[in-house]
Amino acid sequence: MADYFTHFSCLIDVGSPEKAARALALFQGLRAADQDADDPEVAGFDLVRQDAPEGSSLWIHDDEHGDVEAVIRFVLRLAAELDLTGLWGFQYALTCSRPRLDAFGGGAHIIDLGARKSIGWTSTQEWLAAALNGVDFNA
Repeated sequence: MADYFTHFSCLIDVGSPEKAARALALFQGLRAADQDADDPEVAGFDLVRQDAPEGSSLWIHDDEHGDVEAVIRFVLRLAAELDLTGLWGFQYALTCSRPRLDAFGGGAHIIDLGARKSIGWTSTQEWLAAALNGVDFNA
């Protein structure tokens, strides 16, 4: 039997130590609320302060079974709660504990924090399938 994993590890700079503390408090509150939820809001990833109490960077990383969509929802909520602006993005990898067809790949997402929306994404599996079917990405 094979185990499938989604891995990611990225930083988000929220701009100030105060905002970082608020972000962590929000995450911890959501995590506590998720204990009894059928559809947890912040499952599949963890959030850790990256650079001591005076820093503003937060490390988002998977918990072996990462949930890319949960990260996007949380970052969009952070953007609204902390009034974040600019572009932010992250990559993810799809892996498997055993060789399996279509079990490996990955992708990336870009979020416009100020507009509070995802503005682009790519999947290596979809890109490869399109390229093998003759799509010219340089046109």
